Amino acid sequence: MILQIEAHFFRHEYGRLVAMLSRRVGMHHLEMVEDAVQCALLIALESWTRGAVPENPSAWLFRVASNQLVGELRQRARRDRLVARRGLEDVDATAAIPSAALAGDIRDDLLRMLFVCCDDAIPIESQLVNALKTLCGFDVHEIAERLFMSEANVYKRLGRARSRLRELPVAPDDLSTQQLASRLPAVQSVLYLLFTEGYLSSSAEEAIRRELCDDATRLGGILAEHPVGGTPETFALLALMHLHASRMSARQDAFGGLWLLEEQDRARWDQREIQAGLAWLAKSAQGDVFSRYHAEAGIAAEHCLAPSFQETRWDRIVECYALLERLAPSALHTLNRAVAVAEWRGPEEGLAVLKGLEPPSWLAGSYMWMAVLADLHRRCGNGEIAEGYRNAALASAPSVAVRDVLARRLQIVAV
Repeated sequence: MILQIEAHFFRHEYGRLVAMLSRRVGMHHLEMVEDAVQCALLIALESWTRGAVPENPSAWLFRVASNQLVGELRQRARRDRLVARRGLEDVDATAAIPSAALAGDIRDDLLRMLFVCCDDAIPIESQLVNALKTLCGFDVHEIAERLFMSEANVYKRLGRARSRLRELPVAPDDLSTQQLASRLPAVQSVLYLLFTEGYLSSSAEEAIRRELCDDATRLGGILAEHPVGGTPETFALLALMHLHASRMSARQDAFGGLWLLEEQDRARWDQREIQAGLAWLAKSAQGDVFSRYHAEAGIAAEHCLAPSFQETRWDRIVECYALLERLAPSALHTLNRAVAVAEWRGPEEGLAVLKGLEPPSWLAGSYMWMAVLADLHRRCGNGEIAEGYRNAALASAPSVAVRDVLARRLQIVAV
C-alpha cells in the first residue's frame, strides 16, 4: 500500500501542493515551498509506514506542508507581512483540503501555476524544464530524456527559469487574457510531454505510468473549458490523449511487459475512449487551424479505427507524418514516417526515406533510431548491419520492458 502511494499518490500530490502553496506566498518563495512539501512527504512516508494512512491523505499532507511553510516564514520574520497580503494562516488538525475549483480564470491551481511557469520572458525550453520539474514531479533524468538534452543542461535551464521568476513575481490570479493566450502553446507542450512520459516512460521501473496520462488528460479537459484554452489545438491534443489512452490496457501483459501494436488484443481497446477521442478530433476540425496535435491525433485515429494491423491505412498515416514534418520539422518524425512507409510499401522504401538523413546527436544515440534501422535492415536481409544496430538498441533501452519488446520485435531472445 505504501509503495503504491509513494509511486503514484505522492508524485501527484507534490505538484498540486507546490502549486497551491506557491499561489498563496508567491513564486519568489518557490524553493521554500518545495522544501516544505518535500518535508511533508517524508513525514507522511515515515508516519504512514508505522501506522494507518489517514482518512483524507490529501488534507493531511496539505496541513503538514502548510504548517512547515508557515514555520519557516516565521523564522525568517516575514510571516506577518505575507499573512496580511495573502491570508495565509496555520491549518489546524480539522482543516479540510481547499477546493480545487477556485475563483478566477483557470479553476485548477496546478494548471494556473503552469501558466505562471510558462512566462514569455523565459526561453521556451526553460519554461518546459521548470514546469515539468516543479509542478509535474519529473526528475532531472526524465526531463533530459523527454526534451533530448543533457542533465547538466536541465539543471542550468531550471536555475535560470527560477531566477527569472523571482525577478518577475506574478500573482497567478493577476494574469491577463492576453498573457494566458501567449502562454497557451507552452502549457499545451507541458501537458503533451506529461502524457508522453506516462504513455511510454523513461523510468527504468515502469514502462507505462497511467497516473501521468490521467493528470494530463484531466488538466487538458479543464483547459478546453476555458475561453482562452478552448482552441482547436487543445481539442486536438485531447483527442490524441483519449485515442492513445484507449489502447493503454492492451499495451501491457500481466507482468508489466509491453505488447507490440500488432500483438495487441484489439477487443481490449476501450471503445468509450476511442469515441471520446474521435469527438474531440471532430471538434478540433472547426476553423482553419491545423497543428502538430491534429496530425498526431489523425495518426492515432487511423490505428484505433483499423480492424487489424494488416488492414491499417498506412498511406493515410504516411500523409499525416509528412504533414507533421512540415509543421514541426524533426528527424524523429522522419524516422516514424520511414516506419509507416515500410509497412505500406516495404522495408526498402522505408530505408530510402532515411537515406542521407544525418540525425542529431540526441536521436543518433537513442534506442529508437537504432531499433528502426535494425528492423528495416533485418527485413531487407542485411543481417550483419541489422545485428550492429540491434545490439546498440538493446544496450540503450531505458527499461527492461522496452528491451524485451525490442528483442521480440527484432527476433532475438532476451537474456
